[in-house]
Amino acid sequence: VQLVESGGGSVQAGGSLRLSCAASRYMYDIGCMGWFRRAPGKEREAVAGIYTGGDKTVYADSVKGRFTITQDYVVNTVSLHMTNFQPEDAATYYCAADGGFSRETSKFPDLTPVCPFAFRYWGQGTQVTVS
Repeated sequence: VQLVESGGGSVQAGGSLRLSCAASRYMYDIGCMGWFRRAPGKEREAVAGIYTGGDKTVYADSVKGRFTITQDYVVNTVSLHMTNFQPEDAATYYCAADGGFSRETSKFPDLTPVCPFAFRYWGQGTQVTVS
């Protein structure tokens, strides 16, 4: 699976932005797809995940109520709608997919209630800054 993120840019504090992740194939059986972020000097952290076979979603506590992850099977895209954007949300955002069942478990406990398997496929990332 190849993943390509888009939609990054600059957003005002308190503003909104939508990121998109296009998958190279039909998404229904990909397993879980997720959004992650890495700020300068920090570890990569999970933001949100969605089970492509059934619409279950899960969020990191830091973004609950502000960010929404959705999927569109028609265009094989997973989106992250970010609202009330805060300075601490500025980071490079990555899309990833687990590819379905794996013997390797996820390294991101925030997402394991919905996405328990390791994320094996990653996009290149898109940067989001706050102005």
